[in-house]
Amino acid sequence: MKFIAGLSAVLALSATCVLSAHAADSKPDAAINTKSIEARVFLDDKIKADAALAADCLAEGKKWLDKNAAEAAASRKADPQFFKEGGWEFERKYEIRSVVADRYISVLRNDYINTHGAHPNSNVDTILWDKADNKRISIRPFFTETADNGPAMKAMVKAVIASLRTEKKKRDASETATDEWFKGVAPNLLKIGAVTLAPSTETDKSSGLTFHYPPYAVGPYAEGEYVAFVPWETLKPYLTAEGMRIFGGARPKGDADGP
Repeated sequence: MKFIAGLSAVLALSATCVLSAHAADSKPDAAINTKSIEARVFLDDKIKADAALAADCLAEGKKWLDKNAAEAAASRKADPQFFKEGGWEFERKYEIRSVVADRYISVLRNDYINTHGAHPNSNVDTILWDKADNKRISIRPFFTETADNGPAMKAMVKAVIASLRTEKKKRDASETATDEWFKGVAPNLLKIGAVTLAPSTETDKSSGLTFHYPPYAVGPYAEGEYVAFVPWETLKPYLTAEGMRIFGGARPKGDADGP
């Protein structure tokens, strides 16, 4: 438990430091600054190099800014004393995680949220972008079936939970490697977790799927974010021809050194 308490303090401090450093060193691609909120959106340089992807991410980011600015203003009007120390702080960052077959781009979307509660919060989501058609897609084209509770989804969930148990063991957090914490990881594309195509040691290939979970999703806040890896070999029985084309190789060693 000392590990958990110590990590909680480190996480809160790290999140604040990252926000401050980023704000100081980079110019946001979109921002709103009022008495109620300071909110920013950043796109990495690789995203900016793809006009269609950049436009898509920025449009989404601006809607997020407007929504939170409206909520902050309403909250300040209702309870002005909660804003004596300043307005809310929000930051969203879009970063490319992998590019597979020069077509499929996996994007990580990380949010920092500080509404002056007990501690700042963070969230992570993902985007899978089809460069050929300039649109967001799911992982469905890579699998012969992705029905709820179907064979492919059940195999993914089993592998995800096994990976999460391994990660928790590495963090001395085995006590939270329980069915209760994993009950939200369901054999359903919308519930299994935010997914990306993992990079590979083989050029233009993906070594499998990585599922990204923010704090609270599969463990207490103090444990932070988790990333579960499912190697493509586990998925092989369920792959379409396109899936077989894009998957291969192994996960690069450094890729496992995530949150």
